[in-house]
Amino acid sequence: MTQLDAIRSIETFVISLPREVPYLGPLREGESINARGYLVRKGNKTIYPSTDMSVLIKITAESGLVGWGETYGIAAPEAVTSIIDELLGPVLLRRDPATPRVLHEELYDLMRVRGFFGGYYLDALAGVDIAIWDLLGKSLGVPLSTLLGGRRSSHLPAYVSGLPRATLQERCDMAVELIGRGYRAVKFAAVVSDDGVVREMAALREALGPDIQIFADLHWKYSAPDAIRLIRRLAEYDLACAEAPCQPEDLEGQAAVARSGYTPVALGEELRTVFEYRPRFEARAMGIIQPEIGHTGVTEFMQICDMARTFHIPVMPHASISCGIFMAASLQAASTLQNMPFHEYQHSIFDKNLPLVTGDMGCSDGFYHVPSGPGLGVAPSEAIFAHVRSQTSLRG
Repeated sequence: MTQLDAIRSIETFVISLPREVPYLGPLREGESINARGYLVRKGNKTIYPSTDMSVLIKITAESGLVGWGETYGIAAPEAVTSIIDELLGPVLLRRDPATPRVLHEELYDLMRVRGFFGGYYLDALAGVDIAIWDLLGKSLGVPLSTLLGGRRSSHLPAYVSGLPRATLQERCDMAVELIGRGYRAVKFAAVVSDDGVVREMAALREALGPDIQIFADLHWKYSAPDAIRLIRRLAEYDLACAEAPCQPEDLEGQAAVARSGYTPVALGEELRTVFEYRPRFEARAMGIIQPEIGHTGVTEFMQICDMARTFHIPVMPHASISCGIFMAASLQAASTLQNMPFHEYQHSIFDKNLPLVTGDMGCSDGFYHVPSGPGLGVAPSEAIFAHVRSQTSLRG
């Protein structure tokens, strides 16, 4: 790619995909969907959409070649599109997309003096970064994994994430059914463990037997002392990993939980840069990291994973609500990693939304198939644009 194929336009699309059951399962007592389509989970006081919402980014070069990106957009996604349309996009026009890391660093610097550290600005940057890498890979005719140093495997072990059913028995039955398809690990969400987290863990262990790994997502619900007491009880049932035990701003609490030693602590879905990860590495606040490429983009994702390697910490990439574009980016990047025991598999999202992208990405028999085409290896299908909630564009 040469300067003659500079960036011509940047477009953003808010996607809202209907789903029968809200994220994390049916509504609990006292929970309801408000006029804007959101609900607040009482278990962790966090707001979620009633649909699968995301933001797509389309970057077109002068030649007509297109790169696609996607970022986390499940709450107030227009905040992300506004940042791209008003701030990032105009700076990118007529720039050479053959230098994605250079562009990422320049865009990161734009808001340094305005408290940009985290949040929507970096989500917007992540989606743009993914699109630029996709454009570069397509221009060279190679997958993103090749640009990042080469993939180690085309099949990545996946763990089952989430059991969106109303009762404990139904969640156990769902776990058994999914494990029967070849998966070797499952994660349940404490925020909807209505019968108690310990009881849910015990029931899952009984249903799944001794050989399946069970992770608990604690959803930032607990103080450090309470998390330690809970994890000690869960460890009696061979808990393999405790995710997000206490509030992300409580670094000392996270480190205390990790030092308790009952099971590895997993952190990172809400973190976006190496600068946020570094103090947690140094404090030994986690035994597993969970970068979400929809928050980090490709450039930061790889820098975070490189830093994890220097601390001998494995990577289990996080996967939340996605149309499939940033999932493809995550699989491409994860396939290059040396210490990647599992990639999260949000089956209730991934399977439903997979027909909305082209390419050979998939997940079956316990493994993801990394898409094989150039760039991300996927692109939005025509069907996805039936779900555009709003559209803005920027053209030079």
